[in-house]
Amino acid sequence: MSISVKNLSKHYDKQKAVDAISFEAKPGRILGFLGPNGAGKSTTMRMLTGYLEPTSGNAEISNYNISTQSLEAKKHIGYLPENTPLYTEMYVKEFLNFVGQTYQLKNLSHRVDEVIKMVGLTPEQHKKIGMLSKGYRQRVGLAQAIIHNPEVLILDEPTSGLDPNQLVDIRALIKALGKNKTVIISTHIMQEVEAICDYIIIINKGKIVAKDTIEGIKSANNQDSLENIFRKLTV
Repeated sequence: MSISVKNLSKHYDKQKAVDAISFEAKPGRILGFLGPNGAGKSTTMRMLTGYLEPTSGNAEISNYNISTQSLEAKKHIGYLPENTPLYTEMYVKEFLNFVGQTYQLKNLSHRVDEVIKMVGLTPEQHKKIGMLSKGYRQRVGLAQAIIHNPEVLILDEPTSGLDPNQLVDIRALIKALGKNKTVIISTHIMQEVEAICDYIIIINKGKIVAKDTIEGIKSANNQDSLENIFRKLTV
């Protein structure tokens, strides 16, 4: 199991941002992590990636505990945060080489070229990141998340800011990556979920209110649309 979460919680004083959630994610299928703004999606992502310490509970990435074996766990994670922090004064290729060096990658120049091609950055590779459109910056963020070929990809709003043509390309890339990796995507866009995900979790007010395949959730709700089901479960 690439990701195993058991009774994971994050409390801020009396507010329960994430309240004792449990789930598993496996290689070869893409998990959609859905919820309205403030539901606990990004907080969960930050705990899974070791950027935020849980109040209680456990999360394991590739059998490494993210709290007690953080360094080992992080080697297996590729993370695209909602607002990707990028060094805007660096050139695209320079930045990806820098990220690759932190992972001590062998054949780094070859891997950088490979990833640039994968995410569709070839025409922009010699530009400064600060000169890129939001959509291309998002591609740089995705490139840095996959450069070390991690087993687990955690993507927080990965298609934010992309135009319709870019959406198609990035969705296809995520689906291809999901064939042999464990991928979690956080989003509240239902079309995104139906286009990419094999299994979904809906979280509301810090608690999981549904988890199943898309077909399973629709079947349990009289074949209603995913959008209507989402609204019903998150009011």
